[in-house]
Amino acid sequence: MITFVLSLFALVIGYFIYGRIVERIFSPDDRPTPAVSMADGVDYVVLPGWKVFMIQFLNIAGTGPIFGAIMGAKFGPSAYLWIVFGCIFAGAVHDYLSGMLSMRHGGAGLPELVGAYLGKRTKKVMLIFSVFLLLMVGAVFVYSPAIILGKLCSDSITWVYIWCIIIFIYYFLATMLPIDKIIGRIYPLFAVAMLFMAIALMVVLFIKWPSLPELSDGLKNMNPSAGSIFPCLFITIACGAISGFHATQSPLMARCIKSERQGRPLFYGAMITEGIVALIWATVSMYFFYGGAAQELGVTPNQQAPEVVTTVSQGWLGLFGGALAILGVVAAPITSGDTALRSARLIIAEFLHLEQHSIRKRIYICIPVFAVTLGLLWYNIADENGFNIIWNYFGWANQTLAVFTLWAITVYLARKNKFYWITLFPAMFMTAVCTAFLLISDNAFGLPAMVGNIAAIIIFITSGLLFAIWKAKATQPIRKEK
Repeated sequence: MITFVLSLFALVIGYFIYGRIVERIFSPDDRPTPAVSMADGVDYVVLPGWKVFMIQFLNIAGTGPIFGAIMGAKFGPSAYLWIVFGCIFAGAVHDYLSGMLSMRHGGAGLPELVGAYLGKRTKKVMLIFSVFLLLMVGAVFVYSPAIILGKLCSDSITWVYIWCIIIFIYYFLATMLPIDKIIGRIYPLFAVAMLFMAIALMVVLFIKWPSLPELSDGLKNMNPSAGSIFPCLFITIACGAISGFHATQSPLMARCIKSERQGRPLFYGAMITEGIVALIWATVSMYFFYGGAAQELGVTPNQQAPEVVTTVSQGWLGLFGGALAILGVVAAPITSGDTALRSARLIIAEFLHLEQHSIRKRIYICIPVFAVTLGLLWYNIADENGFNIIWNYFGWANQTLAVFTLWAITVYLARKNKFYWITLFPAMFMTAVCTAFLLISDNAFGLPAMVGNIAAIIIFITSGLLFAIWKAKATQPIRKEK
């Protein structure tokens, strides 16, 4: 528990110290934000700061800081280091600067931002890459809650299909309607429930004060079957440390913020909050897997992440905790799925220069978006291993998206003569992580871990050298900010 307490303090201190440093480097000012200057009553709508924080937190969280932290905790205490350092120096910086950069460019989506700083060819790649990632999120986050809800109703697969239809109808409404009609009203309630559950579990941890693996015990991989700590841990724990999916969500709130000066608490702060949630669940999981909690609750420690959530919440928090667990496992993925599809609609509309104030033009984009998502969902259901395959590709694609975002932000900072090292080092590191994972993953090349490690070192050094060469030659003026 000592490592947990120190990690908790580190995240809070990181927000107040490093978050302020990042804010000063970007230098927010009093210029009109897109929510004010481009208000359309649909996507560009000024929302109260507290509501933006709750929506942003739930958008980027989903089940990521829960499931990812549970699976990552199996590696041992090294999970603490990645959550803390990844969140403070990579994830929160990534979320803040991508959100603020979007705000400076009229609420532009991720492909537009990447294209502005990494070139038109990269923009086209990012358009396909990010939209497909968002559609995978929509498909994956329909099926998992539908299974849970279906089992609550009956063991029949029919109920799973019924819940898939119900969730899809909700998705369509949430994607089509103005952001303040559904998302702005129900998201804060779900966010409060998720935070309450995390805080309640943290209180239980302090009361029980279990004996857990500590950093002082070493960084030995406690679950070799899950792969090597590098790079597998850095892919497994994504949303609790850094996640490219967040950069597709930040522009949604960049269109709803009244002042640039709200950026640090709403973007950087939301990511730190997610890191705290991940930290709590990682500690709960270590207690479950290695501290004897599974035996205390009368179950085996080899349960899957959703089972761990339900077992622990019901066992420690009673009936009310069980209800919160269902809310967290069901509502969280649904609320990530609907904003993923909403982001896909806006990214496609931006690329096609198709205004979205008209319902008819929103429908033009929603029909093909939902058709492809349904196809992915059908594959998810028809193939018994479909979910695992889609999820594995999602995990790698998610972190690769963060790589593109970090490099785009780094180029922006360099062209603005700002301190670009705050994103350069994370960009180099995550490039190495994603390359190594692609090489050693059984779903890709399946090479030995040593090959991946050597390649990671080469890629890390090479990417830094290529950036230095580019910076020495770069003369292209920056695109004017709005």
